[in-house]
Amino acid sequence: MATSSNEPHPVPRRHAIDSQRAPAELRRDTRRGVPEKHSPAPSGHGAQTHSGMTQQHTKTKAVARKVDRGLTSKIHPTALQRIVWIRVLLTVNRFRVVRAIDIAVGCFPERPFKASLTAAQRAMRGLAKAKLVRRYRTDRLQHVYGLTVAGAKWLHDHGVDATASVRRVADMSNPEHALWMSFATLCCEARGLHAGTESEALKELNAGRDKSADIKQGFVTVETGGRQRILRPDVLAVEPDGVTWFEIDRSKRGSDREAALSALAGRIGAPLTNNRPLRRVVVLARTDRILLRALALLRGRVRDSDGLRLTSQTQRRFLEIEEGIFEVWAMVYMKDKQHYVDRCVGHVVVQLLPTWLPKTRLDSSNHHPLSGWFEENYLPYRRPRMSGPWARPVSPLLPVPSDAPGS
Repeated sequence: MATSSNEPHPVPRRHAIDSQRAPAELRRDTRRGVPEKHSPAPSGHGAQTHSGMTQQHTKTKAVARKVDRGLTSKIHPTALQRIVWIRVLLTVNRFRVVRAIDIAVGCFPERPFKASLTAAQRAMRGLAKAKLVRRYRTDRLQHVYGLTVAGAKWLHDHGVDATASVRRVADMSNPEHALWMSFATLCCEARGLHAGTESEALKELNAGRDKSADIKQGFVTVETGGRQRILRPDVLAVEPDGVTWFEIDRSKRGSDREAALSALAGRIGAPLTNNRPLRRVVVLARTDRILLRALALLRGRVRDSDGLRLTSQTQRRFLEIEEGIFEVWAMVYMKDKQHYVDRCVGHVVVQLLPTWLPKTRLDSSNHHPLSGWFEENYLPYRRPRMSGPWARPVSPLLPVPSDAPGS
């Protein structure tokens, strides 16, 4: 009798195992897009074993997964967050109103720009969520932050005398000038310079004065339009060779302010009220129009002094050595030679404020350039080539070594 075709036929065990394994191998090969080809090893080389391939693959993955943990390799993440919060709140308490870009400069200057701004925004979100700072939007649609009463109390608990600033910030319609003063000051400090805003510089100037003495109202007195005028900087930075004077030109200068800037440039090399020589005047212009007007003013001084023979210590000769960078020459008495010689006594630097940095977005919708950060020769000002490069910023969150100067 014929057997039914539905009856199972015995299959060898090895053949059954290979049949079950085949689909898995096929799927594994199709992921790569090409079928697997088993070719013999080239002559003269032994076939690589499975264990050798595994060890090589593991070693490659270990190298690829090694990442730089940044500050968390030196400070525990919990302690680092506390240090960041204290540093941020101290900055807000100092300047009364700040932006995220100011926090990026003040707390994370050693990082690339995107990483620095990301860390600053994350810190401000955490502080706003904890109600230690409050966020506002100005008339120019800038987001700024002020210190709340809870934030001031939090600083008090950490041994810092602080005062809330939210009421003052709420009344500010456009604190742009104050914000850029804070930004320039923090940029100088990120480069290792001692710097302060106008109010801080005046407070330091009058520190320790006798009560019967008059309060010093400025750092230099110039004559413009037949009258004496006392000038004060927006930001003052102290460098090893003297003082750097910052002027933040948020609007176009009128005739009086232009005459004051020209007279100020003519005082480069002379001592200020604080007995330090003025070495640099930095003009930070908000727009191209303001920049071009400041350049035209200084280039006029270059033309007027071209070929001038210096005959007194008050005369100055100007020379543009780079785009927007001017040398200032004067007569200097050399004690070793017992006579006067013409020497470069300082510089005038004119450049744009980096207004594009606060507008930068960290997603694909960003249309602003990412240039002008600390990796470049731009902040706080462009140094002439003869002065050498800026020192790279270090993290202000790390503890100062005990053998460091001033520690």
